[in-house]
Amino acid sequence: MDQREAGGHAGDVGVVELRVHGVSAIGPAELLDRPHVRQVAGDHRGGFYRPRPGFHEGGEADDVTLEAYRWNNLPAGNAVRTLSMVILLPFMLINLAIWMRPAGADPVIKALCRLLALTLTAMYVLSMVGIALDVIAWKCMSSPECLDGRSWLSWLGDRPAGVRLAVLALVPVAAIALVWGITARPALPAHVPRSAEPPLPTHRLTAVGRWDNDPLVGRLRSIHVAAAFATLDLSLLVARAAQGLSIGTVALMAAAGLLLIACAVLLCAPPRSAPGEWRLDRLVRVLRTIALGLTVLVWIHVLTSTDPWPQRNGLPGYELTVVGFFIGQLMLLVALGVALFWHRDRQPEAALSLGLGALAASVAAISLALTFSAELVYRVSDILNQGAPTAQTSITSPPRACIWAILGFSLAVLVTLAVAAVVSLASRPGRIRAASAIVARDFPDAPADAAPLLRQVRRTIARARFTEKMVPLAVLYACLAGIGIAAVTLGLLPTPPEQLIQRYVGLPAGFVNFSIGAGSYLIAALFLGLVVGGIFAYRTPGFRRYVGVLWDLGTFWPRTAHPFAPPCYAERAVPELTCRITHLVDTGNAVVLTGHSHGSVLLAATVLQLPPRVTDRIALLTHGSPLRRLYARLFPTYVNDEVIGEIADRVDWRWVNLWRDTDPIGGRVFPPPKRPGEASATSDRESTVDRRLRDPHAVTAPAGDIFPPPIEGHRPCESDEAFDEAVRDLADHLR
Repeated sequence: MDQREAGGHAGDVGVVELRVHGVSAIGPAELLDRPHVRQVAGDHRGGFYRPRPGFHEGGEADDVTLEAYRWNNLPAGNAVRTLSMVILLPFMLINLAIWMRPAGADPVIKALCRLLALTLTAMYVLSMVGIALDVIAWKCMSSPECLDGRSWLSWLGDRPAGVRLAVLALVPVAAIALVWGITARPALPAHVPRSAEPPLPTHRLTAVGRWDNDPLVGRLRSIHVAAAFATLDLSLLVARAAQGLSIGTVALMAAAGLLLIACAVLLCAPPRSAPGEWRLDRLVRVLRTIALGLTVLVWIHVLTSTDPWPQRNGLPGYELTVVGFFIGQLMLLVALGVALFWHRDRQPEAALSLGLGALAASVAAISLALTFSAELVYRVSDILNQGAPTAQTSITSPPRACIWAILGFSLAVLVTLAVAAVVSLASRPGRIRAASAIVARDFPDAPADAAPLLRQVRRTIARARFTEKMVPLAVLYACLAGIGIAAVTLGLLPTPPEQLIQRYVGLPAGFVNFSIGAGSYLIAALFLGLVVGGIFAYRTPGFRRYVGVLWDLGTFWPRTAHPFAPPCYAERAVPELTCRITHLVDTGNAVVLTGHSHGSVLLAATVLQLPPRVTDRIALLTHGSPLRRLYARLFPTYVNDEVIGEIADRVDWRWVNLWRDTDPIGGRVFPPPKRPGEASATSDRESTVDRRLRDPHAVTAPAGDIFPPPIEGHRPCESDEAFDEAVRDLADHLR
């Protein structure tokens, strides 16, 4: 019998401890704490492992078989994929917005989030149009000074404008094909078995990790691809209309406009029932085919234009299109903010964010995409200007909207960082007092020589308590970035930014130009930092523990707003976990599920999708869990007290959650105990779930050692005695 198959049959074992790791690039041997392991299910990207036969398989608890699920290769990848992830970061953020909405007004908020996601696709295309058509094809190729010494451009310099635009239009086409291709990979391969169990009653969190989300992603992808090509078509046709309107130009513009309207209507339409989905699939595929065909017609129309093009410093209509586009985008953001504030979550956890988490994510996504696009246009223009005479440096200057975007982003970031520094200093005394009380309670008899370590513990706890301040800071940045987006509309004014600011604000023009240049380099450094950080996050376990948490939080949620967001790893991990746990239970085992950090979130979604016959034979152990501390604040509709209580009910309250005060990410899963006299039966059960761990275990070196125990923080708890004790308790309950 194959080893993988043999490893899957464990009918002679009483309890299986199934470990699911968190955000860390660890191997199965490290996860199991065994030097020799073998894979018993899954593949190289997500697999189940056990110690090899002949080695000690049990943990501290007798009759417990260790097994581990390693999923960290699902969101990870090589350097090329990491670069693509940085490009897709704005799409991931806008996709998060639809999951961060509060309860109520779902159709309105969903429609607004999806329309904003569509504008992000259009912005991506317009940025490519700005580089290829405006800066290169129109400005640079019209200037002999710009073409001098650039043979890779000069061969097109003496061609008609229509030919130049048609050839350079292939750059936006390639950019659309790039994001279309790198996001078309399905999350769940065909060989993974799909459960034949009847569907459970739909719960909010059960929308995460289902294998049937691919049809929705496919429809969204077709709509966004159609809108992307329609945006390119309109950019070319608006420029072509500067020659004079013809019947062909008007007809093609009307077709492209109707295509964009159809895409918007389909995104806002209510969901169809299952029998009607095939008609919707056919409709969006036809729409995409029409968009591709229309792009070919527009390309031929521009290529064959023989009338002289107007001599202007910029692609005709491009700057007006960009500014008008941002005005429409700003109106959508205002509408989303009003809807969110009206239906805001009034729970204490959401008070600081005012229920505007979805708006903050949307503004952050748009601001980041706008900034990257503006920086790319600005940088290409700057490179083409090098070596040109001073009098000609304005030939390849970027649109003024790009300059305002760079300036607005830089100011938003600097002001947010300044406020964060003030908040950190202002809240530090209170956080230090709270940390001192915890240290005094945990180490009342600490010797005098332990004072340096005690100070380090206090600082670690104080830093960990700053996490709660991040939500209002994110809302502040969203407000400032929104103002920066609104400032882009000043690009319509004929006055350059430095002169306008000098006239009405009083800052010298030289200082403003310096700020714009510094902001451009700041954005370039940010982009480079994201690339380097992404590569190191998947190569260095310690680095990934802090950087990867944000990426894994974003890719945990399915693509329901933007199809160009990175694939959701939960759509692969949760079905695999469901299949494996069901198999272990069906072969006569009880299962203790242990999950660290994001692994606990995967297990929470898995428990809600398991049938009752399986949940009767499982128990749950979480450690370093962000369920309440992060997810309940950021995603109140999907993770809240009701959802967490339902998870506990599914496992019949066989749940232990270990947490540390030094952990900046994990924490309690239930509220702190109520005051005496207010406790109820439910709160009594909740108090049995959360178990606080003292960290570190001691502030003095144990016998035979010269170093005291380290501060663990967000590290896993498998090596802690409390972890083994919790596994034993849960295993005894299952027996």
